[in-house]
Amino acid sequence: MSEQSVGQSVAEYRIEDLAHHSGATVRTIRAYQDRGLLPKPERRGRANVYGSAHLARLRQIADLLDRGYTLASIKELLEAWDAGRGLGGVLGLVAEVQGPWTDEEAARISRAELDGKFGGKPDEAAVAEAVDLGVLERIPGRDDEFLVPSPQELAVAAELYAAGVPLPAISGHLRELRGQVEHIASRFLEFTTEHVFARYLGHRPPTDADAAEAASLVRRLRPLAQQTVDAELARAMRTFATRHLQQHLSPERLPPADTEPRSVTLPAGTIRSVHALVGEENAAAFITAATERELQARTLDSLMSINGDSGQVNQTS
Repeated sequence: MSEQSVGQSVAEYRIEDLAHHSGATVRTIRAYQDRGLLPKPERRGRANVYGSAHLARLRQIADLLDRGYTLASIKELLEAWDAGRGLGGVLGLVAEVQGPWTDEEAARISRAELDGKFGGKPDEAAVAEAVDLGVLERIPGRDDEFLVPSPQELAVAAELYAAGVPLPAISGHLRELRGQVEHIASRFLEFTTEHVFARYLGHRPPTDADAAEAASLVRRLRPLAQQTVDAELARAMRTFATRHLQQHLSPERLPPADTEPRSVTLPAGTIRSVHALVGEENAAAFITAATERELQARTLDSLMSINGDSGQVNQTS
């Protein structure tokens, strides 16, 4: 049977032809039929005949899979489509959420430029760590060039390195910061879902009109999370930096001068773990950075405790 039967204006396909035109395999088409994602073909004698509607449906499924939907959720969407509730608004909402959440544009950097920003010497371990963190992305077929999703983030790392922060400490700080930021993002989404988007999620899937309105709200609310975090971070940095500076400049809190290096005995297992993590040549810098970060954290905790105690005194006086 050809793609289009003689004397008919509607395309007709055998399952092999449908697979060829849709890009799906024969096995996949049969699996979709079994799961109710694809209408059954018309039976003519011993042959199954598929039409243009089957081809369109297969292309819809492929598009939704590319957008990250599971087959179960695709079935719900397609059932809504068949019931007369359009998918335009839903797909628009998906595109809005999955689109970029920043105006920053990705850039490319050569390996020579990258090495130049970080000491001028190739550091394969540092590059691998940056790729694992997503700060760099490898470009297939190009070993001498990387994609930089966030040039600002890479620039911050370069500035910290130039200021004397070791690369292992920078990557460790980024991992810690990322976990905290992801918690903030999760809380913001919970907050907006409860107070804003819950009314659009009563239907599964939402109606076309509700999905379109929700997409419009996403566009309006998208910058609010970053604006709030920026303002609160600026406030917190000013507060804690001022307290930290006052503590270090206060005469009664100045530690005695001691510039002589001292030896500290560490367990052999700890040393081996540090060597495996950052390399033997970076072990001293890593241990120093980790110790200083712990001391700073305890200093901030102490200041917050003092401030809390003074606040209680003021309230009771």
